[in-house]
Formats: sequence, structure tokens, C-alpha cells
Amino acid sequence: MNVTNDDSVQVSFEGKVAVITFNNPKRMNAFSLAMREAMYQRLIELEADEACRAIVLTGAGGNFCSGGDISEMRRRELLEARARMELPTRIFRLLVGGPKPVICAVEGNAYGCGVSFVAASDYAVAATDAKFSCAFIKVGLMPDFGGIWSIARKVGHRRAMEMCALAETFNAQQALDMQLINRRCDPGHALAAALEVGERFARNPPVAMSLLKSALIAGSDTVDQAVATEVNFQSMLMHTEDFAEATRAFMEKRPAKFSGR
Repeated sequence: MNVTNDDSVQVSFEGKVAVITFNNPKRMNAFSLAMREAMYQRLIELEADEACRAIVLTGAGGNFCSGGDISEMRRRELLEARARMELPTRIFRLLVGGPKPVICAVEGNAYGCGVSFVAASDYAVAATDAKFSCAFIKVGLMPDFGGIWSIARKVGHRRAMEMCALAETFNAQQALDMQLINRRCDPGHALAAALEVGERFARNPPVAMSLLKSALIAGSDTVDQAVATEVNFQSMLMHTEDFAEATRAFMEKRPAKFSGR
């Protein structure tokens, strides 16, 4: 596994799967401003890297992310507060709107924006002893990093209101039952399970994966939108080299070799 280190973020590669590790274990990976800036840059780089076909988010030291770093929080003037929210919204847009599938590997605590990251991902695995909480309201805030959209989209409006307004802690089985995550695993194995899923995603044709993600995120809210998305995206996919390769490979009874073209 090749690793690139940053003071607050680590990026490593397992084949074609990139792993972004929140690296502030002494504070249970509380998401500081330095981590925001580093994560944004790493996402920009990975989204443009053809060698990367899937992204896994995880945390160092046995926790996923304990939410925003409270030591950096203070009352701010309105314009300053609005400017401070610019970076979280950019990160959210990259996670949900980028071309690479995003998988979360949750160990320990996923609080506050940790829940937002899980909700924004395309697939999530959590250890059986993981704990979740939409704790924003406890510090007088509402969900950020796109949580207002992503949490409700994953679990539904009523459950999202319950989660965000009551800020109760819930476990991995409850997260699975409400469809916030896809599966549970034994403690200490979330990253391995997420990498296994990421590798399966990475074997798919990249253009098809990108358009599939776009279609499910923003292309099917109405019947007319779904039909337009299907016609537009499917016709583009039928024009790709990967589609031609897949049909040849099927006829020749061999595995397809996808180039992302």
C-alpha cells in the first residue's frame, strides 16, 4: 500500500482504491479546519486521477470522526460564518457529485459531520460496536457538510428529524435498519470490508460508474427527469470504448479490460 502523509490527512492506495484517513486520533478525528483544507485538496487530486477508481473514507486510531473540532468553534459575525461554510459545502459536492464511488469504513464514533460523511457516501460499512449521533443540535447548530440533504435522503424525513433534533446515540444495527449503512462487520475489520467493496466497484467501467452515481444522486427525482437521464446517459455509454470492449469480451468468453474510455 503506497502512502502519502499530511499532518491531518493520510492518502494511501490499495490497487485502484484510494483510502483517505482522517488523522487526528488524539481528538477522535475531530474535523478541524486543517483537515477540511487537506481533505478538499486530496479529493480534487483523486477525482482527477485516472488511477483512482474508488475512494474509501476511514479514521485513524479506532474512530471514524467525532464531528467538528469544538476547540475551533466560537460565535462569528454572519458574513464570516457564511464564508467558513464555503469549504464544507465544496467537500460535500465532491463526495456526492464526483465521478468516483465513495465508501465509508466506520470504526468507533461517527458523530456530527461523521454522520454527514456516511450519509453522503455511496456505500458504508460499520463495525458492530460503532456509535453514531447527529450531535449538531447539542452545540446549537444544524447538520452541515450536506447533512440536511444526505441524511434525509438516506433515512427519510421523519427519521432525519428524529436523529437531528434529539441527537440520540445509536448503534450499527440501528444504522443498518434505517439504511444509513449497507452492512456491519466485526470490530477492526471495517476498512478491509470497505476495501473489498471498493475493489469490486473499481473493476467496473469507470464512465458507467460515474454516470450511474450521477443518475442515482440527481437524475431521477421525477418520471420526466428519469427518462431524460436514461436516454442521455445510456446513449453516451453506448458510445464508449468500454461498452464495445464489454460486448466483445462477452462474445469471446473472456474477462473485459476496461480503460475508462
